[in-house]
Amino acid sequence: MRFTHETLPQRVVFAPGDAPYAVANEVAALNGSKVMLLASEREVALADPIADRIPVVLLHDEVVMHVPADVAARARDTAMATGADVLVCVGGGSTTGLAKAVALASGLPIVAVPTTYAGSEATNVWGLTEGGTKTTGVDAAVLPRSIVYDAHLLSTLPGESAVASGLNAMAHCVDSMWGPRADPIDRAFAGEGIRGLATGLRRVAADPADVGGIEQMLYGAYLAAVAFASAGSGMHHKICHVLGGMFDLPHAETHSVVLPHVLAFNAPNAPEGERRIAAAFDADTAVEGLAALRDELNAPGALRDHGMPEAGIADALAPIKKAIPADNPTPVTDENLTTLLEAAWSGLDDRRSR
Repeated sequence: MRFTHETLPQRVVFAPGDAPYAVANEVAALNGSKVMLLASEREVALADPIADRIPVVLLHDEVVMHVPADVAARARDTAMATGADVLVCVGGGSTTGLAKAVALASGLPIVAVPTTYAGSEATNVWGLTEGGTKTTGVDAAVLPRSIVYDAHLLSTLPGESAVASGLNAMAHCVDSMWGPRADPIDRAFAGEGIRGLATGLRRVAADPADVGGIEQMLYGAYLAAVAFASAGSGMHHKICHVLGGMFDLPHAETHSVVLPHVLAFNAPNAPEGERRIAAAFDADTAVEGLAALRDELNAPGALRDHGMPEAGIADALAPIKKAIPADNPTPVTDENLTTLLEAAWSGLDDRRSR
């Protein structure tokens, strides 16, 4: 067995109920004296107790899904104008993504405080959208120096949002089984991530304020993101990035809908990954395990329910094919990719779509 695995340098702090104190410690460790705090209007109430403990020079609340390039440019200009020396982001993937866009140009260190299970906080991947096209890249400058996980900050996340976000995290695990740089360590992290997420999702779906369930999900989401950062973006994420950028679809819901279809598409030709996923679900097959969990959670089921036009299937075909890694387990053709997208658009059960 021959492979090379790179572990990204990052501090991870689990601080249930104590995010303000933990963030203050991380900012102090970076010698921060002028913090630009990024939080959407929706997240400001969660960010306020943190702001009281750190030297904030600016609260920036212009956060937009998929990080439009012009929004990122305004945030970068603001950071430079205030002389900020540390970025603290409190929020989901869009907020973390905006902080990364600022760091990409400025080199400023990030302390990330997630309020969803997006996982962006644990990767060195950035993304920007312009003209309906989402561009992603990898750069060490955007990897947050520290993550502070506080389960209490997610206790008010609505159940439906938690389910979609948790399944988005699970998509990181699935893609990590066969991403372009996937290795045995990635697959081990991904399998454990699926177990943690599945356990937590069931608890949080029943009670969104279940702190123990939230901690299980944060644990799983972190492992998922670490595996994904190493393995690289596979078929699932390439599809979702193209669709999200083209049609401005909600991020987590898009991943939740597309995931079972990509799993059913690739599993027959990825036996090791399939076995690991099935074992993580304690199911006979990976597809059945995911389907049973989604049935329990009443997960999002159709892209048409989230604003994608049916005509968009044909429009998205070429850019998706171009983006999918050449070594995807199942060879991709116009015909089988169209079938997959039609099933995801209509909500056809993935167990019957092949």
